[in-house]
Amino acid sequence: MPPKSEFGRGFVVNLMLLSRHFGLPPERAFYGAADHLNDFTIPEQFRGTEIEELVGRLRKMVIWHQPGTLDREDAADVKRILNRLAIAVDKELGIPDPDTGKYD
Repeated sequence: MPPKSEFGRGFVVNLMLLSRHFGLPPERAFYGAADHLNDFTIPEQFRGTEIEELVGRLRKMVIWHQPGTLDREDAADVKRILNRLAIAVDKELGIPDPDTGKYD
């Protein structure tokens, strides 16, 4: 049995933890967010799909962000990627018309 993860391990679990960060005000969103990428794992069935590409973009945006610089703009971009990831995962799971809603 692997040791207990400090910042989450998995795919959906880590997406949920990252989403919590980006529910905070932009100037606080990035602090500690990259920690949830340590054991962030893409399931095999999503390899080679739009999901893998979006995860790569998400990783870059979170890891390369310099807190205090463009927080509002970068946080908005990360939120858009998280929404696109949710839609892409639902489509891969067979939901024909996923939608984040009017008041996401």
